[in-house]
Amino acid sequence: MNSQNPLLVEWSAPFGLPPFEAIKPEHYRPAYDAALRQHEAEIAEIAGNPSPPTFENTIDALELAGQVLNRVGGVFWNLSGTDSTEELREIERDLSPVLARHFAAISLNERLFARIAALYDNRRNLTLRGEQERLLELTYKSFVRTGARLEGTNRARFAEIAERLASLEMRFAQNVLADETNYVLGLNEDDLTGLPGDVKAAASQAARDRDLSEPFAVTLSRSSVELFLSYGSRRDLREELFNAWIARGEHPGATDNRPIISEILGLRRERAQLLGYRTFADYKLEPTMAGTPQAALDLLDQVWAPARLKAAKEGQDLQRIADFEGANFKIGAHDWRYYAEKLRVREYDIDQGVLSAYFQLEKMIDAAFYCAERLFGLQFTTRPDLPVYHPEVRAFEVRDRDGRHLAIFYGDYYARSGKRSGAWMSNFRSQRKLGGDIRPIVVNVMNFPKPRPGDAALLSPMDVLTLFHEFGHALHGMLSDVVYPSMSGTATPTDFVELPSQLFEHWAFEAEILRKFAVHHETGAPIPQDLIERFVTARNVNQGFATVEFCASAYVDFLLHARPDWPPDVVAAEKEILANIRMPQEIAMRHRTPHFSHIFAGDQYAAGYYSYLWSEALDADGFTAFEESGDIFDPVVAERLRTYVYAAGNQRDPNDAYRLFRGRKPEFTALLRKKGLASSA
Repeated sequence: MNSQNPLLVEWSAPFGLPPFEAIKPEHYRPAYDAALRQHEAEIAEIAGNPSPPTFENTIDALELAGQVLNRVGGVFWNLSGTDSTEELREIERDLSPVLARHFAAISLNERLFARIAALYDNRRNLTLRGEQERLLELTYKSFVRTGARLEGTNRARFAEIAERLASLEMRFAQNVLADETNYVLGLNEDDLTGLPGDVKAAASQAARDRDLSEPFAVTLSRSSVELFLSYGSRRDLREELFNAWIARGEHPGATDNRPIISEILGLRRERAQLLGYRTFADYKLEPTMAGTPQAALDLLDQVWAPARLKAAKEGQDLQRIADFEGANFKIGAHDWRYYAEKLRVREYDIDQGVLSAYFQLEKMIDAAFYCAERLFGLQFTTRPDLPVYHPEVRAFEVRDRDGRHLAIFYGDYYARSGKRSGAWMSNFRSQRKLGGDIRPIVVNVMNFPKPRPGDAALLSPMDVLTLFHEFGHALHGMLSDVVYPSMSGTATPTDFVELPSQLFEHWAFEAEILRKFAVHHETGAPIPQDLIERFVTARNVNQGFATVEFCASAYVDFLLHARPDWPPDVVAAEKEILANIRMPQEIAMRHRTPHFSHIFAGDQYAAGYYSYLWSEALDADGFTAFEESGDIFDPVVAERLRTYVYAAGNQRDPNDAYRLFRGRKPEFTALLRKKGLASSA
């Protein structure tokens, strides 16, 4: 290997962290080429082993293969999502089909699969531990689900589909990023009527970051958009910004995702049918907690009716406010958040601008750390000496209650040009015990508006939930305690993987946390008790709207992938689905199809966006275990939660994992109570 390439040498930084400063774009492709060759050689050695297959020489060997490839990819894909450039996007476009070919060749390697199948067929006679039994089953089924049993032309076609899908999904993601990056709404002081001071300050910083002639700017970062839609008095500007937001990926020309989506849907359907499934949804849900398309649809249907009813009542209340103020229009989707904020002020005396003054980013990070300490005994220490990939990124060392090093955690909190929108958790390195005690390197990425120098970064309540949500994912990665890397951390079915993240959200607005960490950014005064009480009472305001916009996206995702054919016009298909479920016209989908990156920038959540709702049903039921104990940090419940959920990865069936934590099957009725929908059913 090239000793001059920093991606291919042993990393000497503390904890084996990447040498970010030494890594340049020109290093990626040579590093990938070398890593792919090494992985191919490792696979060939396993498949060609003349000895009879054993768990150690086949399954263990597969788990250990590709370590250099994982290391290179861990750096490249993380940085291409946080600091994208045209040079990196070109590498992404070149690499996607190459990687798809590489992994398809492994899945379709007949000699390799023969060894795995021999072990699987003889599994009852092998002396395997529980985690080994689970891994053998998952490995065998993964190979079957990626074409290992196909023959002849079907086998070749399956590989072609995998390669083509990789290219299309990459193009989809890059088109969305391009539309987000290329749009900015320059504003003057008169355009900011109604915006709180911290939101104006963030708009000022955004304009400076973009070198605009106007003094203020709003971008298509979700936090930026939602703040302007919530407070901006200029209805014409709200409409302009909202239309730009929902039209990402739908512009004719180079970034048009509509034909890409049609082709993706067709290829996914064809791939599923090659494997014997009627639809892609049937294929995708087989290994999940839901198990079948009907189970997922049943949950959506159970929630949709009361959510739609509540949203209709909410809409009437908002229209009355608009009418009272002399508005001569029916409120639209670009008006909803604005009048919902007015309703909060009028009915509950909750001004989100006043509330945000108590939600400082620094304090909310401390709050998340505090909850992790109380629940799991974790200690977070700031490490400014550790390498970071951007000056705004913070590094923390995480130690367990016994002082043992557990993980490195990176926090990347502010929006910037070239960063993919949204919020996510990822790994530079996953936890494993096979081949040594390897500790994870975990990152949380957000897109909060960056404040002016010297100002506090203030968060909306939704931003606070986002921070806790992604930190819940991070804990899932950091607390992982499994032997095998392919079962580590968040490598679980999608309708279980959101449980640790959504469950952790519950602690964000508990009174104990608010009293301790919600302090005014100017005076340092703690949030008043009466404001806490009003805020908690008002938590279910707009829940009908929030549930409808989510469920609409989940229905569209699911029903597009549940079709036995594929729609040549995806926007028309989207409209048809929304009409059939009687989508309220004054509410838009949370993610419209042309920019629905969850399901078209990769297939992890394809036919699976419902997973957030499924996991929310689990988290609503799960948090009641703490409430029933009378202590939101009950150590006995927390230990079960750590053992069977956060630390367990995919080492057991997720339905069994939940039962071991909760002591019973989940009761989904808690979801309607949590959302305040039970009385509307």
